[in-house]
Amino acid sequence: MKVLDTDRLTLRWLTSDDAEFIMELVNDPAWIRFIGDRNMHSVDAARAYIAKGPAAMYARHGFGLYRVERKDDGVPMGLCGLIKRDYLDDVDIGFAFLPRFCGSGYAKEAAAAVLAYGQREFGLKRIVAITAVDNERSIKLLEGIGLCFEKRIKLNHDSDEVKLFATPVV
Repeated sequence: MKVLDTDRLTLRWLTSDDAEFIMELVNDPAWIRFIGDRNMHSVDAARAYIAKGPAAMYARHGFGLYRVERKDDGVPMGLCGLIKRDYLDDVDIGFAFLPRFCGSGYAKEAAAAVLAYGQREFGLKRIVAITAVDNERSIKLLEGIGLCFEKRIKLNHDSDEVKLFATPVV
């Protein structure tokens, strides 16, 4: 199901047909470094990830991580969407792109569209984001779409600190 379009992108729900793309994305070194190793090494594991993660979130909340593809040729480039995590009070925006699509503004374009979509369609007054303290590209993107750094937090007792960003409440 298509969720939204931007000038250059289409964002849509993930399906089991996206398993190979997901497997490539989650095994990218940047994903592993900044998001974590999902230990996903088969198409079946990727299908299970889609079913238990994004697809389940669509059913529960009406939103989730979306496949981001180029509008002109449908090539999958990354993920961007809204996530309701158990350990955060607010809905957060998440994104990840394959390295060959970084540096062209696609992630910022997708994230800005998702942020506006969350506010417009779901009435979200406050949307947050978390990122590794040294993930300068993500920090720059979050600031570029209007989120402000609030504080450093630990997601659990064993985790490293992350930076928490949020939309300014008007």
